[in-house]
Amino acid sequence: MTTTEQFDQTAPFGADASLAPVAALSATGKPLTKRGEATRRKLLEAAEEVFAGLGYHEASIVKITERAGIGLGTFYLYFDSKQQIFEELVVDLNRRVRHSMAEAMAGAGNRIDAERAGFEGFFRFTAAHPALYRVVREAEFVSPDMLRLHYTRIVEGYEAGLRAAQHDGDVDAALDPEVTAWALMGAGELIGMRFLLWERDGAGRPPEAMPDEIIDHMMRFIRNALAVRGDATEGATDG
Repeated sequence: MTTTEQFDQTAPFGADASLAPVAALSATGKPLTKRGEATRRKLLEAAEEVFAGLGYHEASIVKITERAGIGLGTFYLYFDSKQQIFEELVVDLNRRVRHSMAEAMAGAGNRIDAERAGFEGFFRFTAAHPALYRVVREAEFVSPDMLRLHYTRIVEGYEAGLRAAQHDGDVDAALDPEVTAWALMGAGELIGMRFLLWERDGAGRPPEAMPDEIIDHMMRFIRNALAVRGDATEGATDG
């Protein structure tokens, strides 16, 4: 992994640990000034648009710098290559989507409320940044390690939250937290794809937000899946 921005990999989207990035570095590893950080951010935002619109292979450093309104030579003060800015973008999108989820979940009174709030935060972010889907899927072929990193960072936090909820009696103790975390994350991602990324109105415009009724149906499923059973071993297979 060639990213120059480092994050706390143990920081789950629903935990107290900070999701803020460590100070960004230049391509040579030196800390950036405020102006440098702003330039780097402009390049990442431009890369998000270019990679989402063209895909990795059709995108180019020239197109990214043109979109950012920044000189080509300036690009290399911050990134070594197209692949590096792509990998940095995956990390950046991952941090920001987890932050959106964590912010939404803050103050939830129980795990079910936290689940709904977290998914609402996820859907708000993906509605505003549909590039998340294409960039992450491109990572499967461009940088498989970054694909794994993206999902693992989300699941680690999800799993920790489920374990804590089981300890508090909010979630069925017979559920495997890791399997459950992957299952719920997958459900949220595909529902977002179907009802945000693919959905269009009569004028061909995507929705600005996930409809409440879709979240209601999703939460009915999740509530039933996580519900505490009278017998903690109910549903488990016989050994």
